[in-house]
Amino acid sequence: MLAQIPAPPTNSLSLGPLDLHFYGLAIAIGALLAIMLTRVRYASYGYNPDLVDRAALVTIIAGFLGARFGFVFWRLDRYFPDNPLGVFAIWEGGLVLFGGLLFGVTAAYLYTRRARMSTAAFTDAAAPALPLAQSLGRWGNYFNQELYGRPTDLPWALEVDAAHRVPGFEEFSTFHPTFLYESLANLVLVAVIIAVDRYGTLKRGALLFLYGAGYGVIRFAIELLRIDTEYRILGLSRNNWGFLLVAVIGTVGLIWWQRRPEPKRSRARR
Repeated sequence: MLAQIPAPPTNSLSLGPLDLHFYGLAIAIGALLAIMLTRVRYASYGYNPDLVDRAALVTIIAGFLGARFGFVFWRLDRYFPDNPLGVFAIWEGGLVLFGGLLFGVTAAYLYTRRARMSTAAFTDAAAPALPLAQSLGRWGNYFNQELYGRPTDLPWALEVDAAHRVPGFEEFSTFHPTFLYESLANLVLVAVIIAVDRYGTLKRGALLFLYGAGYGVIRFAIELLRIDTEYRILGLSRNNWGFLLVAVIGTVGLIWWQRRPEPKRSRARR
């Protein structure tokens, strides 16, 4: 049967001497929308939205570097000594969420503290912006024909060209579009975080934990469909265990944050 989601005809667009890779474009659009949403939300808390730009830029750059480092670190033999410039070839794919979260959250905390911003308000403002950016960024995986799921003949199956099929699955041509599943699930998570913030009773600063719990569950479920991970522990991939840990940390952190005493109000720049 014909796939409802055809394989992309190309993963880049030539503009004269410049090749515009859709993977990078998807990430850039997602980052831009994330900054815009964070600005709006930060202003709604009564703070100066102009302070968001630099804080968001520092967070995004640190998160991006961390995500790339997390990918390259485990694949050094792929780049050194023969292909060191390949470290920068992000259009070929290769960003790891765990490194991005660690570097990004750390950078956000350090910068907002140094700039005398409200760290809790900034993280709450950015919490739904993170899955929004990831929702757009996942379309880069579609154009790279990577990170798809098990073979399927469902009406919404994704067609994958033979050159991009996982070894051992060459006989199949249609697979679960896990990029689409995650993209849609992330949009739901955006709506949930915003709704909880608007109608819930969570303390300021709790939404980042809610994001971690929600996104951990989303990725744990989606990773069960992946076929490109051979190394498994008790039947689960390393990513499965990693995102299960993210979900647990997010849940425990949310409970702890809600039970902790209210801190004294800091002199945040408005």
